[in-house]
Amino acid sequence: AAWSRPPPRRASRSRRRPEGKVACGAGPGAMPGRGALCLGLLLPVLLGCGSAQPGACPALCECSEPAKTVKCVNRNLTAVPLDLPPYVRSLFITGNPLTDLPAGAFLAQRLPDLASLNLSGNHLRTVEAGALALPALRQLDLSGNALVSFSPQAFGEGGSPVEELSLRGALRDQGVLLSLAALLQSGALRNLSRLELADNGLLLLPAGMFTALPALRQLDLSNNSLVGLRNVSFQGLGQLQSLNLSDNSLGVLWNSTLAQFRSLPALRHIVLGHNTWVCDCAIEDLVAWLKESDQVEGKEALTCASPDKMLGKALLKINGSDLNCSVPIDMPSQLQTSYVFLGIVLALIGAIFLLVLYLNRKGIKKWMHNIRDACRDHMEGYHYRYEINADPRLTNLSSNSDV
Repeated sequence: AAWSRPPPRRASRSRRRPEGKVACGAGPGAMPGRGALCLGLLLPVLLGCGSAQPGACPALCECSEPAKTVKCVNRNLTAVPLDLPPYVRSLFITGNPLTDLPAGAFLAQRLPDLASLNLSGNHLRTVEAGALALPALRQLDLSGNALVSFSPQAFGEGGSPVEELSLRGALRDQGVLLSLAALLQSGALRNLSRLELADNGLLLLPAGMFTALPALRQLDLSNNSLVGLRNVSFQGLGQLQSLNLSDNSLGVLWNSTLAQFRSLPALRHIVLGHNTWVCDCAIEDLVAWLKESDQVEGKEALTCASPDKMLGKALLKINGSDLNCSVPIDMPSQLQTSYVFLGIVLALIGAIFLLVLYLNRKGIKKWMHNIRDACRDHMEGYHYRYEINADPRLTNLSSNSDV
């Protein structure tokens, strides 16, 4: 009897369609031939749901939102992508034919957290004003480019928070070096703690290039062609801890430079290896400093490059007898001393001359009066002869008689 009971009825739902609506599909009530039309209407909606959103990744880049990193490496980019996700903190755009960084290349409003920017290994030639004006930028790598123009206002009008700047192999043009010096001297990078200028073939550095970097701790000038540091000022770099001058063409370090090294309290790591040290009389001060200083790393390996008789000799083992100095060590200092001595001698001669004049003042006065009288008599004679020659009546008289 249990199975003879009819099954319970489900409540029926009204499936009324609103008037004016068209049902899509193949079910009952659907208008024939409307399937393609409905699909055409829904396709743009579906595509819109999959379009790029504010946090999407650029087409030619790889993004990791958990790591806050975007990499656009070897993607043949000619411009900085404009649709970078706002969460990015580390951005790598390397190995691309990117030649210019115009103003606003990075939208600061959309990249508020970008702290590390790597633009190495591109073909960058120009960096225009405002191109790097990012509010959170701390690390910037422009190594391996061929910069020709670097605007002193590249980081904007105000100061920049950049702490590390790498320009390894990017300053082959002298004009770019001068622009960089102007940028550093302007105080726009006062927070800079690490500056890398290696592999640039630099011969000389602009005077006062580092004077406005009070927070600088590491300075890398290795693998250049520096021949001297006499015009370089390290004053004001009270936080400087490491200075790399290896693989250059330094022949000697003068007293003025050594005095600056002594005056920097935090400087404890100076690298001077692989330079062309000239072991003549001018190097005595450098040798003395090396023997007493603990600032130089690997100073035992420093050797002479010239002259031939000193080739390969360790600087720390040089004695005064090895140099056999017969000329002054510091010619500028010797010339200055000579000028002072010459001034003293001339002043003494002048004082003696004035003293002689004072002691013989009466005789000199009498002598001056005699000269005055002689000159007056002589001039009166000339005046008398002129009056005779000018009077026609006395012409015959002057010619026939002895006036």
